Amino acid sequence: THSAFATILADGSVVTWGDRYYGGDSTVVRDQLKNVQKIHATHSAFAATLADGSVVTWGDLEFGGYSNIVRNELKNVQQIHATHSAFAAILADGSVVTW
Repeated sequence: THSAFATILADGSVVTWGDRYYGGDSTVVRDQLKNVQKIHATHSAFAATLADGSVVTWGDLEFGGYSNIVRNELKNVQQIHATHSAFAAILADGSVVTW
């Protein structure tokens, strides 16, 4: 993000650092960040795609860090794309979920 970083470790977990307001603090979702395949970022939030096709988000709520409203739709995610302040997930059936 603008002021934070995230990396995937060999065991599929994630380490974050930097400004907590930009996603540098992932402690709230740390237990969910297992088997991470990819990480995407907006200006102030991260979205991690897990091996089971689900997504975990954290960071600034106004920049995509909050996905609970669409959590039930975020299954079989194939790709995630990010803009400055939003994410879009492409599902296996070709549909798109945004937040």
